[in-house]
Amino acid sequence: MQATTFQYDTELSAINSVLAAIGQAPITRVNYENPEVHLIYNLIQETNRDVQAEGWVFNTERDYPLLPDADGCIYIPENVLEMDMTGNAVVRTTNVVKRDGKLYDKLNHTYKFSGEHRFDITWLFPFSDLPLAFQRYITLRASSRAATQIITNVELTKLLAQQEAIARASCMEYECNQGDYSFFGTPQGTVYRPFQPYRTFHRT
Repeated sequence: MQATTFQYDTELSAINSVLAAIGQAPITRVNYENPEVHLIYNLIQETNRDVQAEGWVFNTERDYPLLPDADGCIYIPENVLEMDMTGNAVVRTTNVVKRDGKLYDKLNHTYKFSGEHRFDITWLFPFSDLPLAFQRYITLRASSRAATQIITNVELTKLLAQQEAIARASCMEYECNQGDYSFFGTPQGTVYRPFQPYRTFHRT
């Protein structure tokens, strides 16, 4: 059995890639009334979120500024997967969590903040905005799940698992190349963030 060729310009092409991987005919539009298409669409969405939640160099920002509104509340952008105040692990003057779509300080028991605050944020981006290596990995990972849930082909499931592992290795390579990781420090004006291989190998 040959490896499947994937294209990722849109979520539609990703759905067609999953369909091709499990031996199904392509579609020209996303029809949510089709149970199989709906399932695959949801698998791609869930896998996209799961992968990005790990926190990669392309979707994490350190020291990101946010200001409270006129009422002193800091509302959390809809595409935030995870956030915490920068440096809060060292000096714990606040302990923020999400409540009612905004930040709540559990340490000081308040929704009210004053002045600018800076956060380390993991963002959720649309599938079409992701680096190609991650589009491929997400699509292959969704294909493996689809093969398990929709069809029962042991040989195909093994092949997709192998392709998925190779795709994740490409993501690891992207992370190492783009992340400016160093054992000796970083250029002046940058924040050193050590490479964390356990996060790279982790699968949710």
